[in-house]
Amino acid sequence: MKSISILSAAAIAALMTSLPLAAVAAPSGAEIIQHCDLDTNPGKDQRSTLTVIIRDAAGNERKDVYKRFWIDNDGKDQVVDKMLLFTEFPPDASGTAFMRWGYLPEAGKNADQWLFLPSLNTLRRVSVRDPGDSFLGSDLNYQDISYRPIDADEHKLLREESRNGKAYYVVESRAKERNPLYGRVLTWAEKADDWANCHLSRREFYDTRDSLIKTQVLEWQQVGDAWVWDEVVVENARTGGMSVFQVTNAEVNVGLDHGMFSERTMRRGVR
Repeated sequence: MKSISILSAAAIAALMTSLPLAAVAAPSGAEIIQHCDLDTNPGKDQRSTLTVIIRDAAGNERKDVYKRFWIDNDGKDQVVDKMLLFTEFPPDASGTAFMRWGYLPEAGKNADQWLFLPSLNTLRRVSVRDPGDSFLGSDLNYQDISYRPIDADEHKLLREESRNGKAYYVVESRAKERNPLYGRVLTWAEKADDWANCHLSRREFYDTRDSLIKTQVLEWQQVGDAWVWDEVVVENARTGGMSVFQVTNAEVNVGLDHGMFSERTMRRGVR
C-alpha cells in the first residue's frame, strides 16, 4: 500500500508540472489589467502620424490627420505624459496645434490642454470640465485616454475564452468612486507566452444600468520592444456612430526633448 501511495504522489506531481501555468493558478483580474494594460511598454517617447476618422450613423465621414509627438514624463511634477498634435489634414486647418499634459490622480486636477489656431494667431487654454467630454470629437473621452491607477477599480477575472483561434482573459472592472462614468468595463486581454507581449484587444463600456455604451477593438504594432496602437475602432452603441484611430510611421525612443512640449513649439511648429 505504501509503494502505491508514493507512486500516486509522483504521478500527480508529474501531471501537475506538465500542465500550463494557467491551469494551475490563473492570474487575478488586477494582475491581468496591470500587466496587459498599465505595464504595456510604449517606449520613452513616440513620433507618428495619427489619422482619426469619425463616421455618423448616416455614413457621413470626417477625417483629420495629425503629426503626433508623445513623451513619458514618468510622474515628474505629477505629470504622467505630454502630447503634441499638429494638424496636417484638412488643409484649411493645417498648422493647428493641440497640446495636452496628463496628471497623476494625486495631483487632484484634470489635464492641462492648449489649442493654437494659426488663422487667428491665437493660443488659448482648453479646460476639461468633465472626464466624459469627447477627445478630438471622437467616441473616446478624456477618461478613456487618461492614466487610471489599478486600485481605482475592482477587477475580477470572469473567464478565459477563445476567439478566432486566439485565447483571451475576460476581466470585469467596476469603479470604486461614488458616481462613476461607467458602471463596468469588460476587457479582453490576449494571452501570450510572456506578460511583455500581453495587450488589450477589446473593451466594452456599460453605464450604471448595465446598458452598453460603446465597444472598443484594438490592434497593435510592435516597434522595437514597444507596443503602439495600429488601428483602434470604437463603435457607439447609442448613436450608431464610429471612430477609427490609425497610427502610421510610428517611431519610438527617438530622443524627443521635454522642452519641445511648450506653447512656443505650438506657435513655431517642430523644426
